[in-house]
Amino acid sequence: MQNLTMTLTVLAKRALTDEITEFTLADPAGAALPGFTAGSHVHVGVPSGGTRQYSLANDPAETHRYVIAVKREAGGRGGSVSLVDGVAQGDSLRVSAPRNDFALDLDAPGEPLLIAGGIGITPILCMARALHGAGRPFRMVYLTRDAAQAAYADEIAAAPFAAPVTMHHDGGDPARAFDLAGALADPAGRTIYCCGPTGLLHAVRGAAAHWPRGSIRFEDFGTAPLAAEVEGDGFWVRFEGEETHYRVPADRSILQVLQEAGLDVPSSCEA
Repeated sequence: MQNLTMTLTVLAKRALTDEITEFTLADPAGAALPGFTAGSHVHVGVPSGGTRQYSLANDPAETHRYVIAVKREAGGRGGSVSLVDGVAQGDSLRVSAPRNDFALDLDAPGEPLLIAGGIGITPILCMARALHGAGRPFRMVYLTRDAAQAAYADEIAAAPFAAPVTMHHDGGDPARAFDLAGALADPAGRTIYCCGPTGLLHAVRGAAAHWPRGSIRFEDFGTAPLAAEVEGDGFWVRFEGEETHYRVPADRSILQVLQEAGLDVPSSCEA
């Protein structure tokens, strides 16, 4: 598992929505933290045991803090619940150095298109801040069910880069869904960065099927290809080139099974 190399203090804790809580982490002595790039995540030791991975939402130019947002998943494995309910301002957490499996290419040509769904706003917001700081124009689409669940909506609306941001709330009604097909009709030399729930990733992939290969980047679950075999109410997976198989029952995710097997599988966004 990821090495938790630092003990950081919870400098601040605040509710962003009724489901999402922000934690600001800093060195207890005020020392500078290891640098990071837009799209990075850290592993955080949670009170219930083990670690969870959370994307960094703050500006990569900042060296004095890490900011993460945690969605409290009551039906999850208990890590987010223990973090939100059991950790207070002033407490300490074990944290890894940042790692990036969803890197933003600041030198790529064209105008990047950032797409966030729900808690997926965290790495996307970090990217928006980095692009603005680099003087790069971009477009951003932030999709949620309703305004009350849109974390960072007020900060985005007041940000100096607010103009190119579109926020859309569909109320859970498919008839009010954002027009991804229209927004992605013309590739125009752009690159898409998308983070959010699985349904959004599939929708973006479908709407942008005509985009050039390599121009769409998702918050991905792993860096190695996986092969799978279906068996009854579950299936088996293995990393290509390896012999070990891992059984994934119907009530578990691939990520949960691999992490419980002790594998360090990148997953900045578990939403």
